[in-house]
Amino acid sequence: MTEIILLLAGFLGGAVNSLAGGGSFIVFPALLFVGVPPVLANASNTYAALPGYASGVAGYWQSMKMYRGQMLSFGIVAIIGGYIGAELLLVVSDAQFELVVPWLMSFAVALFAFGNQLNAFIKARSSGTSRMAKLGAALILLLMGGVCVYGGFFNAGLGILLLAALAMAGLTNIHAMNGLKLYISTLVALVAVIRFALNGSIDWYHGSIALIGVTTGGYLGARMAQHIPGQWIRIGVIVYGMFMTAYFFWAAYG
Repeated sequence: MTEIILLLAGFLGGAVNSLAGGGSFIVFPALLFVGVPPVLANASNTYAALPGYASGVAGYWQSMKMYRGQMLSFGIVAIIGGYIGAELLLVVSDAQFELVVPWLMSFAVALFAFGNQLNAFIKARSSGTSRMAKLGAALILLLMGGVCVYGGFFNAGLGILLLAALAMAGLTNIHAMNGLKLYISTLVALVAVIRFALNGSIDWYHGSIALIGVTTGGYLGARMAQHIPGQWIRIGVIVYGMFMTAYFFWAAYG
């Protein structure tokens, strides 16, 4: 029964990750449900999500390849931020980790919901001067770095934050944004998994079962997303994010 739960949770989580982000909120609770301790479950969830992110990139490649020029800078930021976040996770206790999660999620959902308005605000005040445009681009990379630190620390919700950061960077094609989100998530997770593995903080057995489902669901979800209107996906992200934020507040403080 444990293996079936983790396999199904992994498949659903991988599909949700490709469609909008937040699939870790399916896999992470499943790992907790089968008895994996919180910090260990979070590290194992990052390990399980990694191949799903990579397979999702393959599914979105045609939509995201127009942004190849930005992938190098995004990649460098992802690697540095992911490593810092992984180091932070290894120094907190299970109790501290559980208390901070709902606040991080609240920030993620709010940023995604109002990302377009924030982006318009920034554009209105940076247009006409190349100096301000460069400053805006630097601030976006700084924000992206903070998001990647978050992802290395707590993988769940990373997709929502990345979509928000990409929206603030001026991207509007939801499928291209999802592809770049998965590309950045892949690098963040890869660095974090290496660090967690060196520290012995991954439950390889339970994580590997979830990994099989996540990998399959991630690729199929990316292929399905090409036929779903972008606005539907965006609304789904906001509603789902609000629900999961409420759940984690209840779990931590209820």
